[in-house]
Parts: sequence; structure tokens; C-alpha cells
Amino acid sequence: MTFNHIPSDLKAADLAKGKKLFSKNIKFILSAPKEEFLPPPTLPEIAFAGRSNVGKSSLLNAVTNHMKMARTSNTPGRTQELNYFDINQQLYLVDTPGYGYARASKTKVSQWQQLIKDYLAYRVPLKRVYLLIDARHGLKKNDIEIMDILDKAAASYHIILTKIDKIKENEISPLIISTEKQLKDHPAAYPFVLATSAEKKLGIDALRAFISSFI
Repeated sequence: MTFNHIPSDLKAADLAKGKKLFSKNIKFILSAPKEEFLPPPTLPEIAFAGRSNVGKSSLLNAVTNHMKMARTSNTPGRTQELNYFDINQQLYLVDTPGYGYARASKTKVSQWQQLIKDYLAYRVPLKRVYLLIDARHGLKKNDIEIMDILDKAAASYHIILTKIDKIKENEISPLIISTEKQLKDHPAAYPFVLATSAEKKLGIDALRAFISSFI
């Protein structure tokens, strides 16, 4: 695949900083089923959010270079709590429950969906939300709902296309362009879209660089 997955605004120094950050000590800290179980707000937090089965765990594993850091599953809705990962005692990566389809009771789904919304909208140390969108499907109604919540809370977020290796290469640029057009009506959205593939390691260095900019 020859698509350029390194945005032009990233410099070699940015990429080196991201690589260095994720070459250090990375470990799982805790799972929080409710807000009262969250760690003290002492470090900047970067959250990964998206629909169930969008590939959050796979992308987290690729970014951290730990293939078993976040649990992956063929069953949508497996992650049901806020999972915290300590990155060299400099920041937290937070894996949020997938929204949308999940094999659980309506009450349980409602509880963790509310947890996602409250966390994304009100968590003080949260510096950036990476909102993952499956490249095969594009933005859906429930993605827009989360985007609207983030806009109203003035919570900064960045759209990440996942699984770009699953679509044709000549479809990537048009998809990015069409997605970026939709972002113009969302004031809290980072204006540019990043295309990634956890399997092919595309866009991973760029994502690490973006994350490292918050320390």
C-alpha cells in the first residue's frame, strides 16, 4: 500500500518523540466500572472511543507495541469498563467501552453507555479523544451522537479511520476528504482525519506522534 499515512504537519522530531514514548514502560493500571473508581487526575489522559468492533483494542495494541495489552475479541461489546494503561508514568491511555451493538442486557448496556458519555464530556484531565471509525462503514448515527456530546462539552477529538487495509487504496483519499467535510459542522473536532491499519501498522507512527504531543 503506497498511501501516505504520515500527515504533512508531522515532522521527524514529532515521530521520534512518539516512538521514544512508546518504547518505554507501559502497563495496565485498572478497570473502572463507575466514575468513582477512576484514578486521581494527576496525568493527562488520552481516550480511544468508537463503535463496538471498530478495532479499538487492536489499535491500542499496535500503538503500545504490546500485542496482548488490550483484549481483542470477535464478540462486540467485550469491553464494558474504562480500562487505564500507564505510559511511562507520563500519561494514561484509556480504552472506553464500545458503543452500539453488545450482547448484554439493556440495563447493563445503558449503564456503560452513560459511563462513556459522562467520562468523555466531563473528565478534567482528558486532553484528546480519538474517535475510531471503521473505514468500511464511515460515520454512522451513533458516531454523530458522540461527536455532538463532545462538541457541546468542548472536548477535543480526532477522527481515526481504522482498518484501511480492508478497503481499496484508491478509496482512502476520497473517504478522508468526505469525512473531513462532515467535520466542518463539529467545532471540537480536529480538522484532519488520520487513516490507520493495526494489522499493517499503517498510521501507527503518526498516531504515536500525536499522542506524545500532550506531554
